[in-house]
Amino acid sequence: MATQHSRTAARLMMAPAVVLLLGWMLVPLTMTLYFSFRNYLPLRGGDLGWAGFENYGRFLTSSAFWPSVFTTLIIVGGVLVITIVLGIVLAILLDQPMWGQGVVRILVIAPFFVMPTVSALVWKNLFMDPVNGFLAHVWKAFGATPVEWLSQESLQSIIMIVSWQWLPFATLILLTAIQSLDSEQIEAAEMDGASSASRFIHIVLPHLARAITIVILIQTIFLLSIFAEIFVTTGGAFGTKTLTYLIYQRVLESQNVGLGSAGGVYAIILANIVAIFLMRIVGKNLDA
Repeated sequence: MATQHSRTAARLMMAPAVVLLLGWMLVPLTMTLYFSFRNYLPLRGGDLGWAGFENYGRFLTSSAFWPSVFTTLIIVGGVLVITIVLGIVLAILLDQPMWGQGVVRILVIAPFFVMPTVSALVWKNLFMDPVNGFLAHVWKAFGATPVEWLSQESLQSIIMIVSWQWLPFATLILLTAIQSLDSEQIEAAEMDGASSASRFIHIVLPHLARAITIVILIQTIFLLSIFAEIFVTTGGAFGTKTLTYLIYQRVLESQNVGLGSAGGVYAIILANIVAIFLMRIVGKNLDA
C-alpha cells in the first residue's frame, strides 16, 4: 500500500511533466484568445489596437464560414463510414488463416505511416491525374472518358484520399477486437444452425461496438483539423475548403492574424461540440 510520503514523491516527480503539458496547451490557446480580440495585421501596420468582438462577427458572417463547416463535417462523416465499414471487412479477412499472413497485415497497415502530404501527392499525380494517372488508364481501357477527379469529384476525392490513410488504423483496432472474441461463441452458434450473417449481426458486431467507438472518437478528433491533403490537392477550391483551411487563408493569405485567431476559437468550439455529442451518443459503449 502506498504511503503518504510515496504519493507525495510521485506527485513531485510528475509535476514538471504536468506543468510542461499545461504550458504546451495553455500558452497557444491564450495567445489565440488574445489575438482574436486585436486588429493584428503583421504586413499592414502590425497591431492596430483593440477590436473587441469584431473579428468574431466578421468571421461568422463570412460567406465562406458555414460552407466550410459543412464541408468539414461531410469529410469527417464520409471518412468514418468508409473506414469503419471497410475496416470491419478487412479485419475479418485478415483474421482468417492464410499464407504470408504477417506480410499481408504489414502491407495493409503501411499507409497509416505515410505522411499526409506524401500520400496526397501520390494520389494526385499517380492515381487521379486525368491524363497519365492510373485511374485514367483504367477508364480508357473500358472506353470511358477519364474523370478529372480533383475538379469534377473534388470532395469525393478528398474523402477517398483521407480514408486510404485512416483505413489501416481502423483495421488494426478492429482486428485486435476480433481476435479477442471467444471462438466458442461462434462455434456454439454455428452448431445451433445460425447462418454467417446471423453470427456476424448478433455476435461479432456487438463485440466490435467498443472498438468502433474508439475508432470514431480518435479519428474524429484528427479529421476535424484536416489540412495537408486539401492544401496539396485542390488548394481549397471546388468546394473542398474546410474550416481549418479557411483559417489558414485568413492568417497567411490575408495576413489577418486577429481574424484567423477568431476562426481558431470557432474551430475549438466546433471540436468540443462534436466531442461532447460523440461522448454522449457513441461513448456510452465504453461503459458497457
